[in-house]
Amino acid sequence: MNARRNTLILSFTLLVVMLGYGMVMPVMPFYIEKLGAGGRELGWLMATYSLMQLICAPLWGIISDRIGRKPVLTIGVLGYAITLFLFGLATQFWMLFVARTLSGILSSATMPTAMAYIGDNAPQKERSSGMGQLGAAMGVGIVVGPLVGGFLSADSLALPFFIGAGLAFAAFLLVIFILPESHAPRADAEKQPALTRAAFRKTLFSPAGILLLIIFIMSFGLTNFQGITGLYVVDKFSFDTKQVGAIWMVMGGMLIIVQGALTGPLTKKFGEIALIRAGLIGGALGFLGMSLAVNFVTTLLALAFFSLALALVSPALNAYISAFAGEHQGTVMGLNSAATSLGRVVGPLWAGYLYEINIEYPYFSGAGVLILGLVVCILGMRPARQTQEAPI
Repeated sequence: MNARRNTLILSFTLLVVMLGYGMVMPVMPFYIEKLGAGGRELGWLMATYSLMQLICAPLWGIISDRIGRKPVLTIGVLGYAITLFLFGLATQFWMLFVARTLSGILSSATMPTAMAYIGDNAPQKERSSGMGQLGAAMGVGIVVGPLVGGFLSADSLALPFFIGAGLAFAAFLLVIFILPESHAPRADAEKQPALTRAAFRKTLFSPAGILLLIIFIMSFGLTNFQGITGLYVVDKFSFDTKQVGAIWMVMGGMLIIVQGALTGPLTKKFGEIALIRAGLIGGALGFLGMSLAVNFVTTLLALAFFSLALALVSPALNAYISAFAGEHQGTVMGLNSAATSLGRVVGPLWAGYLYEINIEYPYFSGAGVLILGLVVCILGMRPARQTQEAPI
């Protein structure tokens, strides 16, 4: 019962973080225009968030290994609440930029720490289910966030940020008063070695390093798809706003259903490696299906298939890499988050560049990248029980 309660608190925390992230998306262009900035400033503002997560997530993971999960999670969610509040108060672009930068720095403490928390307590066979619930919560935030942001901003552009700040503060109260610590600080914490260059190199060439590469490939492929699909369907099929909205709702809905309800049972039946391979194959086929779609219905079918396949991969990878982390759950999950963020930075840029050459090329390249991930998975992944030692 306590384990389920803790998972619900963690899920709500990540839901709030992704809800705030999603609410920003429809409001930000109007906010930028209001403050007299343009597309270049908007690009920097959006890229800064992922860049800060890329840099800071591994550091937060290391800190959580040393001082415990709860303090780091508390700092992350409280800091996120404060930065959203600052967003709402911003009256100049530099204030938005500072708030967005701080948001990336502080919110990057939440996801790796929440995943490390699951890794601390859940048996190996149940980790995929726990990771899937966290993924489903983030999926809900991604789907609902833009809808809530668009609705709340009708009267005030600042209102979505104040509402998001209030929800984040509620998550902070749950974490600080109800969530127990899962990884007590060790007496010799100050003697534990830092993540040196040699240790980092050792990690990259360990089983965990292979998994980090696959996580980057998966994130690259997913954001490659997400970053260009809206523009693709408008240019190719002249979809209207309702049809584009339906696309993202189907994608988010599949993510919620698969990660929230199916990942656990499927993992117990087939195992993580089988799900990862099946997801990468299905994702590659989904990319090709999008390039072959001819109307709204076939586009939705291709997108649903792609979303279903990739939804299997993420929690299975997160659970699998947790098996190699040992006492360094926070450190490895921080690297996990960094690999994901790197994919989010590179994927859309790559897709945008190829799109300018030919609108079909991002989908062909995405399929190729996921097939590459499958090859890495077949050649490099080994059963967790054979290499259970921590990589660092």
